[in-house]
Amino acid sequence: MPDDRNVARALLDRQSHTYAEEAGITIADRPGPLYQLLVLTTLLSTRIRACVAVAAARELFAAGWRTPSAMEAASWQERVDALGRGHYRRYDERTATMLGTGARLCLDRWHGDLRRMHKEADGDRAVLRRLLTEFPGIGPTGADIFLREVQAVWPDVRPYADRRTLAGARRLGLPASPGGLAGLVGEADFGRLASALVRVALGEESAGEVSRTAAAAR
Repeated sequence: MPDDRNVARALLDRQSHTYAEEAGITIADRPGPLYQLLVLTTLLSTRIRACVAVAAARELFAAGWRTPSAMEAASWQERVDALGRGHYRRYDERTATMLGTGARLCLDRWHGDLRRMHKEADGDRAVLRRLLTEFPGIGPTGADIFLREVQAVWPDVRPYADRRTLAGARRLGLPASPGGLAGLVGEADFGRLASALVRVALGEESAGEVSRTAAAAR
């Protein structure tokens, strides 16, 4: 049987991109990418397939709405239309409203810069989760999504493994704890591992295929 590190490496070889990267977001500790991650988080927080949420985010960004100012300046109908182009139709009208309201909150509360939110939390993940859930459409699961992705550039959040990440780890027989998983990869790869494990939990990646890939690579 392959050891845990081999399984983690096989998974990363098969699923090397995070959801943010798929949406065209180059994660960095800067206002633009952090806001774009917030938008993606809002889209992923509804009961809709992740691939649809990613496609919708790409449409919003292609329209030029990569900052809260630009998102708020877009009309509600323009946002609805962009979501529709990404096939995000079941929740398009409500989400278009939430994106506008969330953009205004980002501007009013954080001056368009979520690094201010990070600074206010001062390394306390519970505070970060609470502040994130103040945005419309983002609940505890959404806060998990944001923190799981942002840990690549906010080291004080790492290692962050939410319940879906740990569910994926269990399906692969990997340690079902943040610390245990962190010991399998380098710090720079932990966010990717967490995202890849979510794909296993959601059935987007086959646990059996990952195990077979790891065994073949021994």
